[in-house]
Amino acid sequence: MRRIVALFTVVGALALSACTPAAEPSPATSASSTVAAAAPTETATPEPSPSATASEDSTLSYIATARGTKVTVLKKPDGAKKTVVKAADVLTVPDQTPLTFLVKQIQGSWLEVYLPIRPNGSTGWVSADDVSLAATHMSIEIDMEAYELIVWDGEDEVLTTEIGLGTDELPTPGGVYYVRELLQPPDPDGLYGPYAYGLSGYSPVLDEFAGGDAVIGLHGTNDPDSFGKSISHGCIRVPNDVITEMVEEIGIPLGTPVHIDEA
Repeated sequence: MRRIVALFTVVGALALSACTPAAEPSPATSASSTVAAAAPTETATPEPSPSATASEDSTLSYIATARGTKVTVLKKPDGAKKTVVKAADVLTVPDQTPLTFLVKQIQGSWLEVYLPIRPNGSTGWVSADDVSLAATHMSIEIDMEAYELIVWDGEDEVLTTEIGLGTDELPTPGGVYYVRELLQPPDPDGLYGPYAYGLSGYSPVLDEFAGGDAVIGLHGTNDPDSFGKSISHGCIRVPNDVITEMVEEIGIPLGTPVHIDEA
């Protein structure tokens, strides 16, 4: 059953620069294309104890979506400013994709969230007044040693697939990330396949690539021999039919946690 409820139109250059082989150009599109992204379940703000994680349910994740196009991030609850995260700086189509964060923990009216900025794994605190809160049981687990991706819905394993990963010199970074955007490349038979999820992480060795930031993505590919190999510039490659199922059938929401286990 299709679980897609939100539409986003992608126009302009695809931002998953770390995925592109050096001999191939960065993909760009002059035509618009419509991408459907699932929405997490709206929820009331939980009220855990001051030191609680985001949820007592280990399979439930909270997702914070900015009410505007930027969010002020503090170093601690009601503390000094750490940074300002702007949609224009971290999203390919900032006027059409919501600025979304994965929540790490909640303290009263403050949320500690994972940030889509360098260094990987950065977190900070945002006011609950600046975001809307939703929840999902969806998660993605990537086992780099086994070259395997698993999509979970709570404790149910709903999809497993073999994947391609970054090389030793240009590795896929381990850690906790989340889905920051969903893009539809102009050519479904091209480098990125029919769909590409932009994650909140970056290449640990590249500052930029092919004219853009070295964002880590999860996408299809026109190279079916990629799977079970360390072959990319850091991105995670999956079969085209699998990425299509993730988008069109399973419905991975923006903000879904992505756990990349170290090899």
